[in-house]
Amino acid sequence: MPTRPLNTTLLAGLAALLLSACERDAAKEATPAPRPVRTTTVEKREQLTPLTFTGRIEAEDEVSVAFRIGGRLLSNDTRLGDRVEAGQLLAQLESQNELSALRQAQAALVAAQGQLTQASNHYQRQQTLLAQGWTTRANFEAATQAQQTAQSQVDAAQAQVSSAHDQVGFTELRADAPGKITETGPAAGEVVQAGQMIARIARQDGRDAVFDVPAQLVRGALAGLRVTVNLTNDSEVAAHGRIRQVAAQANPVTRTFEVRVGLTDPPTAMRLGATVVGRVEASNGPMIDVPATALTRMNQQPAVWVLDPSTNRVSVRNVEVQRFDQAQVIISQGLDTGEIVVTAGVQALHPGQKVRVLGSEP
Repeated sequence: MPTRPLNTTLLAGLAALLLSACERDAAKEATPAPRPVRTTTVEKREQLTPLTFTGRIEAEDEVSVAFRIGGRLLSNDTRLGDRVEAGQLLAQLESQNELSALRQAQAALVAAQGQLTQASNHYQRQQTLLAQGWTTRANFEAATQAQQTAQSQVDAAQAQVSSAHDQVGFTELRADAPGKITETGPAAGEVVQAGQMIARIARQDGRDAVFDVPAQLVRGALAGLRVTVNLTNDSEVAAHGRIRQVAAQANPVTRTFEVRVGLTDPPTAMRLGATVVGRVEASNGPMIDVPATALTRMNQQPAVWVLDPSTNRVSVRNVEVQRFDQAQVIISQGLDTGEIVVTAGVQALHPGQKVRVLGSEP
């Protein structure tokens, strides 16, 4: 009979152990393990938008040459694509009227010089007679005045001769710098006006890629952006440059703005008039972007899960999406720099849930 108290004691101990184990299991079920997630820290980054335009190659410095006076075109030796040198004669006007005006001015100069010689001799005689007391002061002053008038007439006649020489020179049109002719104007025999384009010359000191850009893209800061330019028929032929000029006024027909890109050492294959494609990355300013996997919905609006690093608990927050694609989402409002957003595991979360960031200690 002494074994009964021992059995009772063993049974009581086993029951206490089983009860303690059940309580621990119940405690584990009441406090679930933190859910593993992946996160990212919100930062503002410069967003670049790739832009592509089709344009053409033009000379960096291209000028239209024209006569300063009007007249009948005697000759026009310009040919499209010809190379010209500085001082080379390009075209010529009939110069009969200008030569006649020159001869008339020269004759007037000779007559004025004769009057000056006569007035100077008379002045010298009056000066000598006045010194000897044989003439009056009034006669001497009249001789002085006559000499000055004659000298003024000679000066005016010389100016007329110089102007007539210039007019004759204006009947010849010469290149002011070496280059290539990219456009020609009227043919010989036509009557042209002063300032009418006779030829357009592309000077040999640089090449531009010229593009017509829509107005909505010109509003941004394009000046100085780096551009990659390729030939449309051979993408291997490429050059780099920077936007150096944006037109201040839109084209009245297309309503686009001309943008000129100064090319650095363009290859010889990029000839004038060649069609090219320009590629540039325009900045949209600093923006907040998060992976597309971070996006969820709350109250029928886009939302993200935000982690509180002090408690390792998450909360859901509505955000405004500016733009999104398969890889990332651009957030315009709702997030601040430095906040932590859950990027993986968002489907099984609930507000206030404790999480464990993968790669950190539990």
